[in-house]
Amino acid sequence: QVQLVESGGGLVQAGGSLRLSCAASARTFSSYSMGWFRQAPGKERDFVAGISWSGGNTAYAESVKGRFTISGDNAKNTVYLQMNSLKPEDTAAYYCAAAVSAGSLHLPLSAIYAYEHWGQGTQVTVSS
Repeated sequence: QVQLVESGGGLVQAGGSLRLSCAASARTFSSYSMGWFRQAPGKERDFVAGISWSGGNTAYAESVKGRFTISGDNAKNTVYLQMNSLKPEDTAAYYCAAAVSAGSLHLPLSAIYAYEHWGQGTQVTVSS
């Protein structure tokens, strides 16, 4: 069974930076794309950033464009999220996700239903 394990969350002051990492536990794991979503208390889980291994396309939520950067290594089944200029409104649990179905190629990276595997989440708290 594939497990996605996130790390790198924590408490940071506004304007600071954090780098989240996500690794898949299974060596034979193969995905078409991976993404990051976040969920604040009482709110829905929202798309943050995604990367397609085919062509290296990336996508970002408008709220994080210019501040966050997604990158990864398909061969190592890892994905990263570099978060700069953090704001208090970035506070949330951040979840890594992977899309393993060929059908996901026809879906936007921002579509939550494109992802079949999810990590347990890592908390990011930005203080003002």
